[in-house]
Amino acid sequence: MAEVMTKDFKGWIPIKEKIHNEAKFPTFNKREIWWCSTGINVGYEQDGKNILCERPVLIVRKFNKRLFWGLPITSKIKEHPYYHSIFYKGPSDNESKERRIILSQLRVYDSSRLSRHIVKLAEPQFDDIRNMLKSIIDEK
Repeated sequence: MAEVMTKDFKGWIPIKEKIHNEAKFPTFNKREIWWCSTGINVGYEQDGKNILCERPVLIVRKFNKRLFWGLPITSKIKEHPYYHSIFYKGPSDNESKERRIILSQLRVYDSSRLSRHIVKLAEPQFDDIRNMLKSIIDEK
């Protein structure tokens, strides 16, 4: 029998409304990692955590001052073709730590979801991620 996942969809709605109504739009750039209110999502889509339903997100492509493609980041180290290791030192870290980019969950975000800048990812790591995304998109 399939495992039933209980999610607080109703609890996410007032948070989403508050983010939408506050309308603050921080300045951001590609390669940056930000805390982002990703929300409570359907099925196996990556959810946010804490009261603001946040998780770290890597900005892959900036379309304008409001919209960007982002990839969620997890601290769970699992072996999977669509999970890719990255290393960075966050504001509360003493040293660089391994995390995983979830390549299969690329999506568009509005900058109003961004709350706190974490770090700018090193260019070689970012180039690896872009190349992996290109190969996923071009798969036949």
